[in-house]
Amino acid sequence: MATHTPSYLLSRWIFLRLLGLTYLVAFASLGTQVVGLIGADGILPAADYFDRLFDTFGTDAYRTSPSLLWLSSSDLSLRVLCGAGVVLSGLLAAGVAPAVVLPLLWVSYLSLTIGGQTFLAFQWDTLLLETGLLACFYAPSGWRPTLATQTPPAPMARWLLWWLLFRLMFLSGITKLATGDPTWANLTALSYHYQTQPLPLWTGWYAHQLPVWAHQASAACMFVVELVLPWAIFAPPRYRRWRLGACVGFVLLQVGIGVTGNYGFFSLLSVLLCLTLVDDRGWRRTLPFLPAGYDGLEDRVREAVRGWRGALVTTGAVVLFGLGGLTLAGEINRDLQRSGRPSLDLSWSEPILAWVQPLRSVNGYGLFRVMTRERPELVIEGSADGVDWTEWDLPWKPGAPTQRPGLVAPHQPRLDWQLWFAALDPRGNSYWLSSLLARLLEGEPAVTALMGETPFADGPPRYLRLALYDYHYTTWSERTESGAWWRRELIEYLTQSVSLADLR
Repeated sequence: MATHTPSYLLSRWIFLRLLGLTYLVAFASLGTQVVGLIGADGILPAADYFDRLFDTFGTDAYRTSPSLLWLSSSDLSLRVLCGAGVVLSGLLAAGVAPAVVLPLLWVSYLSLTIGGQTFLAFQWDTLLLETGLLACFYAPSGWRPTLATQTPPAPMARWLLWWLLFRLMFLSGITKLATGDPTWANLTALSYHYQTQPLPLWTGWYAHQLPVWAHQASAACMFVVELVLPWAIFAPPRYRRWRLGACVGFVLLQVGIGVTGNYGFFSLLSVLLCLTLVDDRGWRRTLPFLPAGYDGLEDRVREAVRGWRGALVTTGAVVLFGLGGLTLAGEINRDLQRSGRPSLDLSWSEPILAWVQPLRSVNGYGLFRVMTRERPELVIEGSADGVDWTEWDLPWKPGAPTQRPGLVAPHQPRLDWQLWFAALDPRGNSYWLSSLLARLLEGEPAVTALMGETPFADGPPRYLRLALYDYHYTTWSERTESGAWWRRELIEYLTQSVSLADLR
């Protein structure tokens, strides 16, 4: 093979194993919480949700909300589905039958995402679904494919992953500008980000103390990574170093995000996509102990685009490329419309995207497109008599000002995360907040387990109430004097004393 033509056989070998580990983290993390979140006695029972869908949409609900949980949403079914996901993830990581395992993983995670409702509506959940679907086109056939015998990835399948990476990175940058958010426009957004992000890490406190110019420089570098480097993905083969340079920039950005905040498996999944840019030569130089040496590669590359599977990959790639382009244009267009700027009429594309929307595998992206500048925080207080109140702090969200923001990623505590959104819009999230309070008053074990260690030794409290606080990081001098990471001020009580009878 000519030296200027990169090969991606080893690259795919690494990608599929890392994808298996990412799936493993996602299923294992969810498995420890799923019963408390959507079990029969959870906060938002999946069985009730599917009943409401059927009552509203009839049999069309099966199409708009495709899920194996239609068959059974019992606690056992939820545990079995998460457990099956863990097993399948292990098989993928071990390289066992990837062409069979990957569709099963995708169906399993899609089923849980549908049933998970608001608790599985994060961008990395849909990013994992989209990556998993595209990986089905990328995977080799056979029960135990090896580097010596497997057919190299079809170029179209590889480009699907690169197209996803481009959309993820470019949309993350362009939407920040399209919304017209002034903090991104003047590069001061990071002056707010570290203390307003959903689950801060203690390193974020130190990053917050940096001078404004340092935050502005960091934001400028971020825009270079998100708006300029993605175009290097499309460089021709002879400029492979451009792609490798873009990969380094993308990975450094994700490392910066990961070491200052808790974002579940998002950084892991994003880095995984970035590493698809590294060809076999790059991997052998970086990690010389990896498998090497495979013959007849030119002939096997030609095989990858022949036959029924080659035709299927080509057809699917063309469709997915087009749908991805529509989502990219649609995301930018919606942000322009929200900001009152000139935009295109893309209403004709909405029925097309609505057709594939139930699969949640062709998505728009754009984290923190509008920077949150304040940090309202919900604090749950309990009492046995309605007079003396005790705060019930969750393990990972900010609570007591002296509580150190800890590292929990790649595990994602979904209740802690969702309470951040609820604090921004308590009324809009009241439907599940009231259910949470009811389950806590009942002492439901699976739900109280999500809250961490209980401060009530004699059973569940008789009364609960929700307090809304305004949180800010302390300064250097304040932390030196008090040892506190946060200072806070009470805004209001969203509820007065609430008993179980009040919620029934």
